[in-house]
Amino acid sequence: MARSRSRPARWALQDAKNRFSEVVDAALRGEPQVVTRRGVETAVIIAHDAYVRMVSRGQTAQRPFSDYLLNGPRADVGIDRIRLRARDEV
Repeated sequence: MARSRSRPARWALQDAKNRFSEVVDAALRGEPQVVTRRGVETAVIIAHDAYVRMVSRGQTAQRPFSDYLLNGPRADVGIDRIRLRARDEV
């Protein structure tokens, strides 16, 4: 399956099963392989060393959402005070 430079290769689940060696070989070349089930992207096959690097940097999908909020970029835009009005005051 040809790989697009902008998007990883996509495989229907049955095709990925039938051509698993090809899927793994592409992943080993550094090309993530997306597997779909009924047209929905459900899995990504990557090389083990890429996975280890991702996990060591804490980039797994298992991180709590609060980590993203607490460790994201700061939103310092110079706002001194925000006034909130109760619904009845509007």
